[in-house]
Amino acid sequence: MPLETVFLDAGGVLLFPDWTRVSDTLARHGVEVAPETLARAEPIARRQLDDQQVIGATNDAGRGWLFFDLILEKAGIDRSPATAAALAELHAYHCADNLWQFVPDEVRPALAALRRHGLRLTVVSNANGTLCAHMARIGLDALVDCVLDSCDQKVEKPDPRFFEIALERSRARRETTIHVGDFYNVDVIGARRAGIRAVLVDQMNLRPEADCVRVRSLDELVTRVQAGEFD
Repeated sequence: MPLETVFLDAGGVLLFPDWTRVSDTLARHGVEVAPETLARAEPIARRQLDDQQVIGATNDAGRGWLFFDLILEKAGIDRSPATAAALAELHAYHCADNLWQFVPDEVRPALAALRRHGLRLTVVSNANGTLCAHMARIGLDALVDCVLDSCDQKVEKPDPRFFEIALERSRARRETTIHVGDFYNVDVIGARRAGIRAVLVDQMNLRPEADCVRVRSLDELVTRVQAGEFD
């Protein structure tokens, strides 16, 4: 059956942390690390965090700050009172405005291309209650049809109930829908539990063993969609 709907995770697919803000905040507390170093550490930290036991024992909020601890570790930064103070400042900013505010250049053209292909686009993301306003603030809301924030829905991935809500809200059929996310044990497992095909965004080819479709970028996703691979 032809593909009709694409569910998209936000963080790690459409949005990424503002590493310049993170670097500047750390610097104010006496910790020097370049934004590029943090960005390079991010996919490696994500792969380490994407563990079935870790996912099962934590919620999204807890994983978020464990994620930043791992990024600092991979970037060669030791945990200290200074880094803790910087992270506390970043946490306060995130709660108010959402720290995941960097949008890669490929994102807007890719979303536009998927819509030109006739697809409905729904963001299905574990978030902190600020995502809908945040998407509007950075201008991505106009490029998708629906934005669902787990905090607003009172359920988060990998719970299949979140995907059921997304199907109902999008008026989508599970057999003509794919979900695109960056965590195997959150996005792929959750989508499959809801009977939805899953695509894993694996920027650095760190999950070659994953038993699902993998793409390195949204550009690759668009190419494969246009080639009819999901029909």
